[in-house]
Amino acid sequence: MPDLVCTGATLQCSFGTIPATFSASGIQTSVGTPAGVVTDVTPANVLPFGICTSPSNPAAASSTPPPCVPVLAPWSPGSARVTISGVSALDDSCTCTCKWSGVVTVSAAGQTAAGDQ
Repeated sequence: MPDLVCTGATLQCSFGTIPATFSASGIQTSVGTPAGVVTDVTPANVLPFGICTSPSNPAAASSTPPPCVPVLAPWSPGSARVTISGVSALDDSCTCTCKWSGVVTVSAAGQTAAGDQ
């Protein structure tokens, strides 16, 4: 079963140069960390991935690679079993796409199992 993606999760973009940290807008989980939802795609939720290397980014045409400024579509597919305030929860099988053709994946969900505490 996929893990819920929580604040502190590690994300990676296929055109980013470094991982980014996720910040959920959802409610606290049983382990005390807020869980994300599929609409958590704002700059407050997903930090930049360093430098953008996408050829689709018009700023990449310059001689200096541009900093990453993610412009993300909602996460998909979303949890089939968990909703938060009526919105599908974000789990570690979800991906989202950036306007500049990058695919964002979850490297580490940021959720600690109760037995791991």
